[in-house]
Amino acid sequence: RPLTYNRPKVMLPIANKPIMEHLISEAIAAGINKYIFVVGYHDEQIRDHFGNGKKWGIEIEYVTQRKRLGTADAIKGVKPLVDEKFLVINGDVIVSKNDITRMIASEDNTIGIKEVEDVSGLGVVELDGNKLKQIYEKSDEPPSNMANTGIYLFKRDIFDTIDNTPKSMRGEREITDSLQLMLEQGQIIICQRIDYWLECSYPWDLLAANDAFIGSEVKSEGRIEENVFIQGAVSIGADTIIRSGSYITGPVVIGNDCDIGPNCYIWPFTSIGDGCRIGAAVEIKGSIIMRYTKIPHHNYIGDSVIGEGCNFGSGTKIANLRLDSKNVLIYGIDTKRHKLGAIVGDGVETGINASINVGSVIGNNTIIGPGVVASGVIMPDSRIY
Repeated sequence: RPLTYNRPKVMLPIANKPIMEHLISEAIAAGINKYIFVVGYHDEQIRDHFGNGKKWGIEIEYVTQRKRLGTADAIKGVKPLVDEKFLVINGDVIVSKNDITRMIASEDNTIGIKEVEDVSGLGVVELDGNKLKQIYEKSDEPPSNMANTGIYLFKRDIFDTIDNTPKSMRGEREITDSLQLMLEQGQIIICQRIDYWLECSYPWDLLAANDAFIGSEVKSEGRIEENVFIQGAVSIGADTIIRSGSYITGPVVIGNDCDIGPNCYIWPFTSIGDGCRIGAAVEIKGSIIMRYTKIPHHNYIGDSVIGEGCNFGSGTKIANLRLDSKNVLIYGIDTKRHKLGAIVGDGVETGINASINVGSVIGNNTIIGPGVVASGVIMPDSRIY
């Protein structure tokens, strides 16, 4: 939150593509061409974007999980559609084609794991050689630093186990409980180490993901006026105009139908979605700007994630560095980021000379009045004057 109020997490953009599209690209490169998407929350966005998969040369079928009754329940829904062996990946993680290739070569039920420095908020596993000994779901005292990456290879016997899996305290059937039940029944589950794993637990994780996937493509399908300086890998979409005096240093991705400049500065590792307006004397640094947002006059946006359809008044600034130079905290959580601006939901509007403090979270459709200093966590539909 607030970025998932209007969209499923898997559709949040990284380098102007949904998280799940990056994942699917890796799976395609690993040779997988048949997919089942288990969808629920705002499933129309996933269906509209991916369709039947023809655009990517793959086949996609859909299963709707009408009630969110847990990951095991979601997997159970694909039973009529899968073969003897099938791969399961959480849609909000990205793993590499090489890791996927190794996973699908296994002949046993297999779980992908990765050693991480901080396992807080993650499921962890305990190993017996290369076999799973026990699995823990977000333990307060984790027994290891081996994280469950949310990628599994299952045989059809998993469905019998799911049927016998008791509901959790939340009234859901979790796949981790199913795995634990398999272990108690004496079944073997192999642990496959994953070399590359990108997991977006928090909204600020999108910025690191954006840095990793923004790529090195140089493309210009728009119109570039005279006296524009472009350096490095910059991708400019169709029908976008870059006006005179603009200074863009890649890697940068700019979508279709954007109006950029004049006299703006776009720093590296910035993604700007379709239909955006970035205007005169605007500076944007290392940020994700989602579709149809307007940042038109004398604005500074640093290390931030800005939702769709926002409109920033002239002189609006977002700070990205604490005066004491310590890591930025959000919700009391150490983001482990020295520089972090704001997480701004969809449809936020600001008046002239508004200021947004470092580490702020602003809910959808909030209005921040002229000259206001906004800080902290602001709920959706707020009015601040």
